[in-house]
Amino acid sequence: MSGERHGDDAAPSAPEAPVPETVLVERARSGDDAAFEMLLHRYQDTVYRIALRILRDPGDARDAAQEALITAWRKLPELRDPAVFGPWLKRIAGRRALNLLRARTDTEPIDERTDPGSREAGPAAEALAGDLRGALSQALAGLPPAQRTCWVLREMEGWGYEEIAEVVDATPTAVRGRIHRARAHLVKALAPWR
Repeated sequence: MSGERHGDDAAPSAPEAPVPETVLVERARSGDDAAFEMLLHRYQDTVYRIALRILRDPGDARDAAQEALITAWRKLPELRDPAVFGPWLKRIAGRRALNLLRARTDTEPIDERTDPGSREAGPAAEALAGDLRGALSQALAGLPPAQRTCWVLREMEGWGYEEIAEVVDATPTAVRGRIHRARAHLVKALAPWR
């Protein structure tokens, strides 16, 4: 054996650092489709999750997410600060989902199998969790769309009052009021589960 290095023995090269989001936004604004596609890969799951939690229907959520991403592509040149792309896109997704929710007339409870929070558990725990999810779904269905959207964005997505206010076209004070009323309704509806 000689001291020669073979291709298999070479040290692995360092992985490329991800392109900063602001750079991708600037490139996409200049018409670079590949840059926008990279942004989509980073945010598509988040956009879908927001829509699913508001709409409670996977098909409607996919439609809302797709429409939000198309809207973002069309309006990207209007975005002044590339550093706020993420929150901007989330607001578009929230607005689109809320508009679909307002247009929808049904209030069918969510199918527990589509709940993104469901996990494997034992039979008794799974039954109890399924019943609780069903009760929560029914309680959420009983809320007016604006209250439900505010509660979901705050409690399930962790958004701030200002962000939610932009999505629902209200003041932060009005958002706080809607969330308070939603919580009061949910507490009352879920009282048997205490």
